[in-house]
Amino acid sequence: MNSRWMSSGVLALTLVPAMAQKIGREISDRTRIVHLKTAPNHLTVIEVGEPVVEVASGSPSFKVEWRQNKVFVQPTEADAATNLFIWTATQRLNYELEPAASVSSMDFAVDQASPESSQPVKPATSSSPNKASPPLSDLLLAGKAVRMLPSRPRARKPVEVWISDLYERDGSLLIRYAVRNDGPHPYIVDTPTVQQLDGPWSPQSLYAFLDSQLSDEQVGKLKIRQQTPVKVLAGQLQSEQIAPGQEVVGVVAVQVASSSSPTVLRLDFPSLSTSSDNPNGGKRERIAAFLCANGFRRRGFEK
Repeated sequence: MNSRWMSSGVLALTLVPAMAQKIGREISDRTRIVHLKTAPNHLTVIEVGEPVVEVASGSPSFKVEWRQNKVFVQPTEADAATNLFIWTATQRLNYELEPAASVSSMDFAVDQASPESSQPVKPATSSSPNKASPPLSDLLLAGKAVRMLPSRPRARKPVEVWISDLYERDGSLLIRYAVRNDGPHPYIVDTPTVQQLDGPWSPQSLYAFLDSQLSDEQVGKLKIRQQTPVKVLAGQLQSEQIAPGQEVVGVVAVQVASSSSPTVLRLDFPSLSTSSDNPNGGKRERIAAFLCANGFRRRGFEK
């Protein structure tokens, strides 16, 4: 009887640590940091809902590898801690890697679910049922191509922005652009902030620059009173990371006020330019593009 009780007790003690080891599920959110407990000689696996395109950690004390949609993390030193970033084509995931008190308390695996997969799909509703959205073909036909004004020969920049199209509707402006990386290292870019240049003055009439992207030479001749932030309604990029020799296309929607004179907008693209040898190295860079457009009045779909 005693031996049977002792056998049951030993079995219970051996099962407790195994049950304490965690296999968790997290919802993807680029503004949230997920804390993971790791242990030497053990792998922690992060599985996301789409292929991984890039990872970066802040310490060589961790071995980090990825294959398709799985990332494998293993500390090479005891009590090691650092941060970890994972990029896919549509999102960035943020982690803080911390030492587990014991193997029994570590995170074995994490399933990283997208917000869409964690919530039931709700039927779309319209806030104004009497006003139907225009067909996509109508939106494309109403788009306005943006010219790139000629300038004097200059050295090509490592990273440049080219604005290609404008679409207007109900006081909002949709700007389509491309970011080209001709530098030697990968470049990480984000949705731009937008400023309106108040009271711009140029030696040449700005009406000659309508629906154009201003060159550095033309921007250097502008005189302005101040810059006013413009509300960014939405933004999307094909990818946040641009490999050398590649480009990505993005769109940004801004809310603009009506005006009877040409409007000049400045698009600022904050970014961290990274080195292929040191993914966390590099310096904070800033690229900008200047757009001169009509006063956003009675154009596109506006009635």
